[in-house]
Amino acid sequence: MECASFNHKLLDFLDASPSAYHAVAQMGAQLRAAGFEELDERESWQLQEGKCYYTLRGGALIAFTYPSSRDKGYLLLGSHTDSPHLKIKPNPTLHKEAITQLSVEPYGGVLINPWFDRDLCIAGKVQFTDEAGALQSCLIDLKEPVATIASLAIHLDQNANKERSVNLQKEILPLLTCNPQFDLYETLLTHIDPALRPKKILSHDLSLYDTQKARIIGFEREFIASARLDNLLSCFVNLQSLLHVSPELPVMMAALDHEEVGSESSSGAAGSFMEQVLSRIYPQNEAHIRASRHSLLLSCDNAHAVHPNFADKHESEHKPRMNGGVVIKHNANQRYATGTLGASLFKLAADRADEPFQLFVNRSDMGCGSTIGPICATRLGIETLDVGLPTLGMHSIRELAGVRDAFGLFRIILALADGRNT
Repeated sequence: MECASFNHKLLDFLDASPSAYHAVAQMGAQLRAAGFEELDERESWQLQEGKCYYTLRGGALIAFTYPSSRDKGYLLLGSHTDSPHLKIKPNPTLHKEAITQLSVEPYGGVLINPWFDRDLCIAGKVQFTDEAGALQSCLIDLKEPVATIASLAIHLDQNANKERSVNLQKEILPLLTCNPQFDLYETLLTHIDPALRPKKILSHDLSLYDTQKARIIGFEREFIASARLDNLLSCFVNLQSLLHVSPELPVMMAALDHEEVGSESSSGAAGSFMEQVLSRIYPQNEAHIRASRHSLLLSCDNAHAVHPNFADKHESEHKPRMNGGVVIKHNANQRYATGTLGASLFKLAADRADEPFQLFVNRSDMGCGSTIGPICATRLGIETLDVGLPTLGMHSIRELAGVRDAFGLFRIILALADGRNT
């Protein structure tokens, strides 16, 4: 696959994944098309050597090859499906000053100011009863802009360009309509497949998203601009790597949910999902432990690219740049899980793939974010390293990355998988 083709597919994936649920649905569809068989966690698994499988849990997905030789453990490719956004509250609508608004709250560490004056849409998952009274669920994506968070005019806020704090309870409520009788649930019912005979929505997990499409931009078309690059960029790379690796190599991808809010959920890295899937691949405890100690987990998340307007926010010798290669992330206090072995194996794979890499360490006088890496390393006892694709505007409604870096990570992962077989 060439870089241009890779990025074209990436843009399509980003646009089709306005929520974690949609991202998982997109990945599942691609896996099925490639011959992967879906497994239900509630059923007994009868795994057959030579086949490939995947299973879903909420907004998370795990997929894996099942080769005849699994003694050397798995190369695990970790990422997360969720992104910071505005989540719709259980009682979704408010009526004020002849305007119907949405009641929302921040999910994760949202960079709030860029959400103002955008064309916003609604997507996510709903639970409902059908005409027979049976409980069902489906995904919702209204596709068209239906809401906006209007800024206060500068004439009424003379300090807007000097200081701009946002009250998260009062000032981020989107405008929906001037219709005082508007009922969001009644509207959502009309967007459910009539064949499901929907009657009443009982609950939802819905969010807002920006309708602006993912694009390649810049005078020399060097940048990818999109929502949810953190961390659908990594999900896509890991998916393509699994689809292109030999099925005779033991490789697993885990796209987990709720990383942006701490990973402590049944479908998050701190939950049991990965551990239970591995235990079903290795039902004997001794084999499970031995395989774990042979395995390697590559935790893929975004990395902070150096911003030319704020270069002093980076440690002087560790300034990753967009299109400069994948970033290996280090932290002395284990906010990233990278150790000497994992970093060395990744560097060797990068050399085999003839792809550049960069190193990142946070300034010692600044706080450091974290990833699923340390959580998975603790829970699974698997050698882990944290890598990322250099990005600007992380946690904004629209982020920026280089056109070359994701494809470079894809090539390194293929080299890493192949190298573990030699």
